[in-house]
Amino acid sequence: MLASERAYVQLRQDIISGRLPPGTALGEVEQAGRLGVSRTPLREALRRLGAEGLCVVGKGRTYTVSAISPQDVRHLFELREALEAQAARLAALRGEPAVFTALADRFAEAAELLSPQDPEHAGYYRLVADLDSALDAAMHSPAIQRSLVSLRSQVARARRLSRDDHQRLVQAAQEHRMIAEAIAAGDGTLAAQATAIHLRASLDSILIALDKEAPAATSA
Repeated sequence: MLASERAYVQLRQDIISGRLPPGTALGEVEQAGRLGVSRTPLREALRRLGAEGLCVVGKGRTYTVSAISPQDVRHLFELREALEAQAARLAALRGEPAVFTALADRFAEAAELLSPQDPEHAGYYRLVADLDSALDAAMHSPAIQRSLVSLRSQVARARRLSRDDHQRLVQAAQEHRMIAEAIAAGDGTLAAQATAIHLRASLDSILIALDKEAPAATSA
């Protein structure tokens, strides 16, 4: 793996996971040393992250991790609903039913992946990523897929805010199951509706989490 790609992958994960919270300065010397790369590949990684909206140029042309506000999240989900509902509709028309039947079966048992002892829920989010990959392959729409690639980075960071809500995650797994079942049945309208229902519930959950964090951020 190229040094720039390695730096990009690690920084992206650190931002999405919250290890590098909003407002963190991404100084070239510090980050290059931490990641074990030179400053040239680091700059390339930072440019890519900036294009995805995960960091912005701050004082002294130093990148900082971008903030995420309730308004940002609402705008993000407006675009997400438009793209993902259409992606689900197209996947139902063009996809392989067996692929989504298998995914629906996996989501039916996803509660087992949401143990409170695993706060990162890595297994569950791998399953969500598998559904995203299956949708990308099934919809056969390169334009939508390109738009979703950059959008998902922001989505993943926002989604982290509600990962401690176990009940919400269990419900989200069932919503994903319904999406996969609708696609497997070839019902594009139902797949789009199920996607919209899931996204609106996810938005509500994230906004509640942001509201809870706001007093702590104000007093800090």
